Amino acid sequence: MDPEVYLLLHCPPGGLPKEQVRAELSPAHDRRPLPEGDKAIAAVWQSRLQAQPWLFDAPKFRLHSAILVPTGSPGPQLLLRLGLTSYRDFLGTNWASSAAWLRQQGATDWGDKQAYLADPLGVGAALATADDFLVFLRRSRQVAEAPGLVDVPGGHPEPQALCPGDSPLHKDLPGELVVHELFSSVLREICDEVNLPLLTLSQPLLLGIARNETSAGRASAEFYVQCSLTSEQVRKHYTSGGPEAHESTGIIFVETQSIPRLQETEMWAELCPSAKGAIFLYNQVQGSPPVALGSPAQSPQPQ
Repeated sequence: MDPEVYLLLHCPPGGLPKEQVRAELSPAHDRRPLPEGDKAIAAVWQSRLQAQPWLFDAPKFRLHSAILVPTGSPGPQLLLRLGLTSYRDFLGTNWASSAAWLRQQGATDWGDKQAYLADPLGVGAALATADDFLVFLRRSRQVAEAPGLVDVPGGHPEPQALCPGDSPLHKDLPGELVVHELFSSVLREICDEVNLPLLTLSQPLLLGIARNETSAGRASAEFYVQCSLTSEQVRKHYTSGGPEAHESTGIIFVETQSIPRLQETEMWAELCPSAKGAIFLYNQVQGSPPVALGSPAQSPQPQ
C-alpha cells in the first residue's frame, strides 16, 4: 500500500451497481463546528481567493461512514451515511495547516478523527477503453488540487444538481436521488473531462472508497466504467475539447494488463492520491472485467 492512500472500503468482486447502494442523508452526519469556532475557515477561504480568484464555493456531500451489509439476492447492500458540507469548508479544514491537529482533536473529543473535517465525497473512474486501456489525465497547473499530477477522470457529486437554490437540502433529498447523483456524477465528469458521448459509457460499478491521506483523509468513491470506443477514438474526442478541457493538459493510456504492476513504474510517483486509490481498488475488486458490463449509461439527470 502507499502512505498517501487508505482504503476505507472495497466492494465485492466485480463492484456494486446503483441498485445495491443506499444513502442516508442527515444533519447528524455533518462535520462538528471547530473547537475555536469556524472563523478560521473564512480566513483560509479569503486567502485562497486572493491567490486563485477563479475558485468558487458550492455545497458537497460529506461522507460520515460507509457500511457493507450482507443481504440475500441480489447481493450485499452498501449504506452510505452522508451529511452536507462545502468546498470552502474543505479548504478550511482538510487543507488547513491545522488539519493534523483537527484530526487529533476529533479523536479526543468525539472518538472520530474526521469529526471536524469537511470530508467532501469525491468520485473517480477507472475508465477502460474497448481495446483494454485505462484512461488517465494530466491535471492542469491551474487547478486547486494536485496541479500537474496524473489523475483518473473524476470530480464531485453535486447536491445542487438535485435541489437548486437555497432549499433545506437535508430535508429535500431522498436517499435514492442522492445515490442517483453519485453514480450519474462520475459519468458527467467523464463526459466533461474526456469529452466522450454518454451513450459510449456503461453503467458505473462502484469499486469502493479510498481516503486521501495528503488531504487529511478526504474520501473518494471509485468506479469502473467501460467505454465502447478504442483508445485512439477516445484520444480524438479528448483533443477536440470539452466543457472541462481546461482542467487537464494531456491524456495517457495504460494497458489494463499493466495496471497490477503500475506501482512498480515511474508513473506511480506522478499519480495523485485519488488515482492511486482507484488503481488499488481496480486491482482488488475489478481485476479482469466481467463479461456482462450492464447496459449503456442513461442520462445523468434524475428520472
